[in-house]
Amino acid sequence: MIDTHSHLYLEEFDSDRDEAVKRAIEAGVGHLVLPNVDFDTFARMHSMHIDYPDFTSMAMGLHPTSVTNFNDEYLDQIEVELGTKNYVAVGEVGLDLYWSREYIEAQCYVFIKQLFFALMFNLPVIIHCREALAEIIDLIKRMEPSDRPPMVFHSFTGTAADVKRLLRIADVHFGINGIVTFKNSHLDETVKAIGPERLLLETDCPYLAPVPFRGKRNESSYVQYVETKVAEILDMPLVELDAITDHNARTVFNI
Repeated sequence: MIDTHSHLYLEEFDSDRDEAVKRAIEAGVGHLVLPNVDFDTFARMHSMHIDYPDFTSMAMGLHPTSVTNFNDEYLDQIEVELGTKNYVAVGEVGLDLYWSREYIEAQCYVFIKQLFFALMFNLPVIIHCREALAEIIDLIKRMEPSDRPPMVFHSFTGTAADVKRLLRIADVHFGINGIVTFKNSHLDETVKAIGPERLLLETDCPYLAPVPFRGKRNESSYVQYVETKVAEILDMPLVELDAITDHNARTVFNI
């Protein structure tokens, strides 16, 4: 298993990060992708990658909830960092209109800028999309089809119709996490529409812990519960789903 979206570097794991890594390895997790949030998390992410260089890969980007009206300095630093070739993706980036639309123009500007960073450095983009799918689709469509980088819609909770809409406009994979185990997630048809060939497993830890840990701190070892539920929905042997999703992750992120 590969956890394609883990924030195991955050302060929630300061007391037991090494143990959490050990639990992940014991659960069968072979690799973690660590997406950045902002420059307050940058040093933490790097520190964990230094401690576990073979077990982790990093993504670099500015999260939409960290966007303000003053982003150019951050964006300049992100471009410099991406130029070091130490990253497997631009992310996590996107739009988040759940809490407020106050910074929608700034979020759109930052998102588009980072899409072009992905194009510039030949990297996929890890997209955070909350209450903003229509807006994100509109922004993607403004780009020439040949300029649209490969995309991972992380923590995807859209419908089967949304899956088809996205696949029509870009090379898209979909990150499925603990939400799929929630009783009222309504993601069965979405997962079937995605199919194993476009599916990635993730936790988004420390957030969104799967059943039976819902409401508690999530961690990368819990990706096994996501995989089990997805295999049940797709009526596939775990070993087969494991092989396909690992292949997807290694191909998308070149790891």
